[in-house]
Amino acid sequence: MTMHRDPTAPAPEPSPFQTSAHGRVRRLGAILIFVGVLAVAVIVTRNLIPRSAPSAETTSHDHAAAATSDSARVVMLSSEAAHRIGVTYAPVQRGPIQRVVRTVAIVSYDETRVKSVTTRVDGWIDQLYVNFTGQAVQVGDPLFALYSPMLVAAEQELLLAKRLRGDVAAGTTDAIRSSDDLLGSARRRLLYWEVPPDEVRQIEESGQIRKAITFRSPVNGVVIEKSVLGGQRIMAGETIYQIADLSTVWLDGEVYERDLPSVRLGREVVAEFPALPGGPRTGRISYIYPTINLETRTARVRVTLPNPDLALKPGMYSTFSFAAATGPVLSVPRSSILATGERNLVFVRRPDGMLAPRDVTIGMETDERIEILSGVVLGDTVVASATFLVDAESNLSSLLGGMGNMPGMDITVPTAPKSGAKLAPAAPKAGAGPAASMPGMDMTEPTATKPAKDTAKKKVPAGAHSGHNLPNKD
Repeated sequence: MTMHRDPTAPAPEPSPFQTSAHGRVRRLGAILIFVGVLAVAVIVTRNLIPRSAPSAETTSHDHAAAATSDSARVVMLSSEAAHRIGVTYAPVQRGPIQRVVRTVAIVSYDETRVKSVTTRVDGWIDQLYVNFTGQAVQVGDPLFALYSPMLVAAEQELLLAKRLRGDVAAGTTDAIRSSDDLLGSARRRLLYWEVPPDEVRQIEESGQIRKAITFRSPVNGVVIEKSVLGGQRIMAGETIYQIADLSTVWLDGEVYERDLPSVRLGREVVAEFPALPGGPRTGRISYIYPTINLETRTARVRVTLPNPDLALKPGMYSTFSFAAATGPVLSVPRSSILATGERNLVFVRRPDGMLAPRDVTIGMETDERIEILSGVVLGDTVVASATFLVDAESNLSSLLGGMGNMPGMDITVPTAPKSGAKLAPAAPKAGAGPAASMPGMDMTEPTATKPAKDTAKKKVPAGAHSGHNLPNKD
């Protein structure tokens, strides 16, 4: 069956998904133009980027590198400009500068006042008089009673020597001397085993052997460790108690590496305790540890602090500070230093009013001033505020100075006219406007050239007429 189209019916609308031959040609032309522009851009970019190390002539035009503090130059600021950006000046001074070093610390035992209580003979704990950790003791307080067969044998020897000394009291001199030596030897044996002298004297006076000897505290303090129980067997040298004298404590703090030159043995410090708001306490630096913590870059410092009321407890948090003063040194305000990362700069005001950048070597720093080791002398005047803005102005001068070598950029300072000379206005060139006076702008009219004769005739394709386009086949 054959379908015939009605000639009177309107033509169907083209589908938006169909593309005519003329549209494909235009799209192909656009693509070719875009590819050509992209290729030209790549070629130009490769020619502009240097492929080797930049020469001195190239680096002179590297204005991004020139706009740093390392290229700072002498700059001239009028009084109005200096006042507008807030520039002030300060003299270089000589005198002592003082800073306060503050750090945190922890209260700890004075290790020189910690006593370990042991026995020098084997035995059994017959009775404990101090039976819990933290109990306070005084010198002479009973700690424990010890039964030891060795002590019993030594007591018997002491009583025998005592009886022998009485038997030979009417004898010869040699016999008396020998009995005295024997008695002294028996007494010293008990004393060497740290039997209290009172116990030895009572044994001699009573003439009775004691089963258990009572040992007493050798120091005042607090029991910080108890290692035995009642009835336990102990060996010679085994620790029974550890007693710490808390009348003096230590503060262990950490000081940063840069503050170590200010730390001195015997320097007075002021310690504050959040748990004791009654007031600060004073102590002195007693030891500086010889090593540095590799992770925190700090060194431990020990402060010895009196604790007569026993209010300071080991483990308590504290902060301490001390003043570190130096001798007479050269110093400038802290705001005068401009740190670039590679060097430190100050701007010195010269007698002619120019501000000249100068490298300095800094030393000790405080919140207000910085010590200057080299770079300036006493009597120099430096910029004390808005140093960064002065450096920016100096870098701008350096940037413009670097652009002066570029073709068409005339940044040279004009020469001053002679005294009495009059400046005659230059006659404007033909066709020159206000832009003609700008550097690098050549507004002279080009010389007219004769047009070349067109010897070639344009070939007109067949069927083409002037002013008419080819028929659209869409």
